[in-house]
Amino acid sequence: MATAFRPKWVIVIAFYNEAKFIAPTVQCALAQDRDDIMLVCVDNASTDASPQIVADAIKGHPRAMLVTETNQGHTFALRRGLAIAQELGAENIAFWDADTFYPPHYISRADQLLGTDKRIVGVQAFDIYGPYDSPKNRLIRHRMALTASLLSGQGHTGTFGQAFRIVPLVACGGPKNDDWPFVLYDHELIHRILKVGRLTHAADHVCWPAPRRQVNSHVRWNLVERLTYALTPYAVKDWFFYDFLAPRLRRRGMFEAGLRVRDWEE
Repeated sequence: MATAFRPKWVIVIAFYNEAKFIAPTVQCALAQDRDDIMLVCVDNASTDASPQIVADAIKGHPRAMLVTETNQGHTFALRRGLAIAQELGAENIAFWDADTFYPPHYISRADQLLGTDKRIVGVQAFDIYGPYDSPKNRLIRHRMALTASLLSGQGHTGTFGQAFRIVPLVACGGPKNDDWPFVLYDHELIHRILKVGRLTHAADHVCWPAPRRQVNSHVRWNLVERLTYALTPYAVKDWFFYDFLAPRLRRRGMFEAGLRVRDWEE
């Protein structure tokens, strides 16, 4: 890739038809409090105005780019972003969602949490809604941090809050697993990366997804599946994902491609 800039971090915002939300998220990336970041916005064949909105937002910013991934599916776009990060020689990558607010110190805090211990391969940020320091959110943040510490063999955030060292991310197969065409690919990715290292988190490392994220039963697992996930030891999580959960999602038609149909937002 023709650029002399070698970032330490790459932020990947993969998006599809996010004209209502994406401009503030791009501004969050451009407002990060460090200068060793490249922003890579990956349009996943949008049919609305979001690509132009992104192009306008990053115009004149030498450390931001817009590319198009025509293979339809969020993980295809994430894989494209990872490939660009590798070409740029970046060390770390943060996956952001196009409808989420990130504080200016988000990448700096992720970098601090990763530290220098190479056994730590990724960082999970928690999602909250409303004021950061409200009594409710103080309780939620610390409860989520405790849960993530106790249940360290599973995921505790979606793609919107995941950041990784690039070398172990590639070693575990990257964000797209061709054998997992289903929803919940964020948790399946966490399962795979835990095979090569540990994850970390902190109660103060958070982001704010759009409230629509709280209306997601049509693309999520049911109570039995969630409980089985939580209770299954990591040593047999392969069984949970590929022998137990995959057939159930297949029967219900819960494929990643279905996320592009957003009738639930109407």
